[in-house]
Amino acid sequence: MPEADEKIEIQSITSPGHVQRMNRAKYLAMREALLGVLPKAAPGLTVAEAKAALLAALPDALFPGGDKAGWWLKAVQLDLEAKGVIARGPTRPVRLFQQTPSG
Repeated sequence: MPEADEKIEIQSITSPGHVQRMNRAKYLAMREALLGVLPKAAPGLTVAEAKAALLAALPDALFPGGDKAGWWLKAVQLDLEAKGVIARGPTRPVRLFQQTPSG
């Protein structure tokens, strides 16, 4: 597992070209949990449904009692959208699903 103070650069679909440095261990744990619950096709899950489904998969050492999980979920969601790994459907509320790799 990555060191607690290691950083990873993430992007945001809402701020193209802007990069932030975040805690690598928390990012990777949330990324794994989120991709583990999101379906591979639309319509996907709402953000609230995804959060409820992934909480049990988060390591308690990084997210004690789910602390800050919503904030990290949003950061990882926006990064994965910017990278084309996940997508959101056209309806409200926002529904997320994994992108089908092209090629």
